[in-house]
Amino acid sequence: MSKLNALSGRWKLGLLLALGTATMWGTLPVALHQVAPTIGPATSTFFRFFIAALLLTPYLLVTRQVNNPNKLKSAKLLALTLAAGLLLTGNYGFYILGLQRTSAEATQVMIQLAPMLLLLAGLWLFKETFSTKQWLGFFAFALGLLLFFERQISQLLFDFGDYGLGLVFIIMSAIFWTGYAIIQKYLLNDFKSSETMLILYWIGSLVFLPLSDFSTMGQLNSLQWAALLFCGLNTLIAYGCFAEAMVHLEASRVSAIIAITPLFTIAIAQLLPIGDMPVEPLTALSILGAILVVSGSITTAIAKKS
Repeated sequence: MSKLNALSGRWKLGLLLALGTATMWGTLPVALHQVAPTIGPATSTFFRFFIAALLLTPYLLVTRQVNNPNKLKSAKLLALTLAAGLLLTGNYGFYILGLQRTSAEATQVMIQLAPMLLLLAGLWLFKETFSTKQWLGFFAFALGLLLFFERQISQLLFDFGDYGLGLVFIIMSAIFWTGYAIIQKYLLNDFKSSETMLILYWIGSLVFLPLSDFSTMGQLNSLQWAALLFCGLNTLIAYGCFAEAMVHLEASRVSAIIAITPLFTIAIAQLLPIGDMPVEPLTALSILGAILVVSGSITTAIAKKS
């Protein structure tokens, strides 16, 4: 059965679900900024994994969607699963370390490197090809990054400061996510996506548990507790919306919609500043850069080779 025939045909529902994913991911750095300064990046990341794992585990057990536990007896599959879990853990860890040193807007713009790196990896690993329009989209994306961060380029090249280190952490986060996504492609030959995510969430929880400090939990106010719960639910809900959107829309269309995530973050941070959260000072060049990053990502995702 072709991919087109496998789709439900309910494209409007797919569109809403993809927009839901973009909205959840767009609001995530804003929520993390509310809790990380109080309980620390490691503890915040532990709860992102733990809440998602805690909620997903009984659901999959009750609905009997865990069907392949014996496959982990294979040394190869076990090694791949552990590698995927550690790479996703690194992705989460570097993401929040970068978020601490930059801003929500900068983080979301730079993390768009992740799907772009995955597309480029496909050229090498999966022998895929880019059309001329896709290459134009890629160069528009690269130019957009340069324009958005034009004020901070000197920090990366000459006067390496805390902001520059934060951008390096986000780049590392994108690289780790790309590695995770590549391995996930292979794991999906043997496991359901929900099964792999359940294992990966528990791996992340176990890695960050000894790094966490729960002594400051009592300092959280009601808004921060709500933000912490939201961070855990965000991981689960965004993934659920993303997986369900793929049932109703082509993968390239879903990717194109999710590419607008930075625009949600920029709008929230600029229009609804919360507490002491740093806000990126936007100029005409940085706004143009953000638009090019998004449009370049969309073009690269949907422009197929004829």
